[in-house]
Amino acid sequence: MTALALILTLALSLLLVPRAVEAQPSAKVPRIGLLSSFSPADQGPHRVDTFRQGLQELGYREGQNLLIEYRWAEGHPERLAALAADLVRLQVDVIVTSSTLGVRAAQHATTTIPIVVGGAGDLVGGGLVASLAQPGGNITGFTDIAPDLNGKQLELLKAAVPGVSRVAFLDAASSQVLHWHEAQAAAHTLAIQLLPVEVRAAQELPSAFAAMTSQGADALLTVLSVFTLVHRRQIVALAAERRLPAMYQGREFVEAGGLMSYGTDRRDQWRRTATYVDKILKGAKPADLPVEQPRKFELVVNLTTAEALGLTIPPALLFQADEVLR
Repeated sequence: MTALALILTLALSLLLVPRAVEAQPSAKVPRIGLLSSFSPADQGPHRVDTFRQGLQELGYREGQNLLIEYRWAEGHPERLAALAADLVRLQVDVIVTSSTLGVRAAQHATTTIPIVVGGAGDLVGGGLVASLAQPGGNITGFTDIAPDLNGKQLELLKAAVPGVSRVAFLDAASSQVLHWHEAQAAAHTLAIQLLPVEVRAAQELPSAFAAMTSQGADALLTVLSVFTLVHRRQIVALAAERRLPAMYQGREFVEAGGLMSYGTDRRDQWRRTATYVDKILKGAKPADLPVEQPRKFELVVNLTTAEALGLTIPPALLFQADEVLR
């Protein structure tokens, strides 16, 4: 009887083991919500692609051990609130966004889901985080604000165009006060007069460039924003039409035919944005992760555009460039 009982026990064990394994809950696959003010074409190779690459380097495989929900505002900021609310409804584990507009939309949608910023304006001044060192709340990531950035842009512009004296300052939002003050201080040092030009709609751009010419502008400095990035091809074309050497803040403008850009290396920044997501998925709290300022910058020069403008870029400036487009 003892032997028979043992055989029956073993048989039952073999029958029950597969069911026990089947009953084990599968590991939850984390889900990221990517909220963008742009279209895939505008926020593709220098942002989203390098973000995904950063995730891959950390061991994540989209569609396997990680899901990403994409929400594109296509350059229409009024859509951001509904898109953010949709991600909250899906109960994503982290929301990744960029631009101050995107961060505000995500913040209004949730105070509990972690929000990682791939790059935005003055997060502290805008009341989005308490401080860079201790952001508090559910927001952390990267700010695009860097000391003396506008000063360096004007310095490089004057190196490329030594005779420049009147620079149009194209701004798409009156909220960019910080950029204006920094640029003003740098312009004074370089004996440059800044001519503020503000636009809020694409149809205002031709008249804005006409105003620059009538004011005697001999160069252009453009503030990076959702508006200027979305309409970069029109801005670049108008600058070429008015024969204005222009300094931009993102390489996307130079790739569209602009003369030169100096600003945050966004490929590096978005790759490192993935590390914030990784830390949060592993249990870190956004409030405990300091907001980082840009630490890597890039200078990109378009020699074809320089030649079209009749400019000879000094060899010393070309030597400083991270990339020269021909």
